[in-house]
Amino acid sequence: MSVHRLFTHHPRSVGESYLQHQRHAFAFGATMIFAGLACILHGLVPVLFVTTGSRTVSRLYDRMVTSRSRLRPSGASVDKERIWPQSVRKAS
Repeated sequence: MSVHRLFTHHPRSVGESYLQHQRHAFAFGATMIFAGLACILHGLVPVLFVTTGSRTVSRLYDRMVTSRSRLRPSGASVDKERIWPQSVRKAS
C-alpha cells in the first residue's frame, strides 16, 4: 500500500478529502474527550452532567450516520458493521 493511499483510502470511502476527514475526526475526538470528562465528574458528583454522556454519544452517532447517508449513492445500503460492529452492539 502506498503512503498516499494510507492517508486517502479511508477518507475517500466515506466521501471526504483527507483534510475534511481530519477536521471531522478532530471535532469528534474533542467532543468525546469533553463528554468523557463530564462522565468522570458525573461519577464523582452524580448530580452533575446527568445526561451529557448519553446525549453526546447519540448526537455523534446521528451525525455520523446522517453524514454518511447523505454521501452514499441512492439505493446503496449502510454497512452497519463498519459503523457500529456487532461485538459493540452486543455489549450494550
